[in-house]
Amino acid sequence: MFEVAGKRVLVTGSTQGIGRAVAAAFAAAGASVWIHGSRKEKTEKASESIGAGTRAAWADLSEAGCAHRLYEKTGDVDILILNASVQYRKAWDAVTAEEFDTQLHVNLKSSLELIQKYVPAMQAQGWGRIITIGSVQQFVPHKDMVIYAASKSALYALVRNLAKQLAPCGITVNNVAPGAMATPRNADVVRNPDYLAKVLAGIPAGYMGAEHDCNGACFLLASEEGRYITGANLCIDGGMSL
Repeated sequence: MFEVAGKRVLVTGSTQGIGRAVAAAFAAAGASVWIHGSRKEKTEKASESIGAGTRAAWADLSEAGCAHRLYEKTGDVDILILNASVQYRKAWDAVTAEEFDTQLHVNLKSSLELIQKYVPAMQAQGWGRIITIGSVQQFVPHKDMVIYAASKSALYALVRNLAKQLAPCGITVNNVAPGAMATPRNADVVRNPDYLAKVLAGIPAGYMGAEHDCNGACFLLASEEGRYITGANLCIDGGMSL
């Protein structure tokens, strides 16, 4: 069940956090996994630490032409997991034009450009899986991450649109929306007991998720067991979006 052995997989933003956990799980299950990061040294180090079944490919997704450069390194894949994102925490009226552009470029524009690069081979073979990693902020936006929340909502709109168009080609397109997860990005939250208490008060399950909690959803959506699921949004959030 949830067989991915032999599949070629690219997980963007997989040097740490959710992306690293997903990449390591797929490699352990026998997939050939590309670890991606923006910097060569960090990406190679992550690949080496995960071990067998992984290779490193780096490209800064905030730069023009990033999708082409990454595709040149990896070649075609069967499963594309778009996890990389940029997040700035600040009040809506303090967001700069550069911060706006960077978040939209990495979180949305590069996702489309990568899909444009990798879909043709999936169409040719009549099989493919695209999984985007969204956010609970699609439903419960944080007041200090207005553009991040907007970019993740737009990403899911992209998923739904492409899912309908690519379904006849044997390609599914789905979104996984994590809630508050205990990842390096949220390290400051975990270290601040007062702020952590406020976060936990909004999670019915009563605790933050772990980095590996998105693995199961990704395995389902990437495998034959998930072949009839497309355009879906799976919340992995302990009920935070309710």
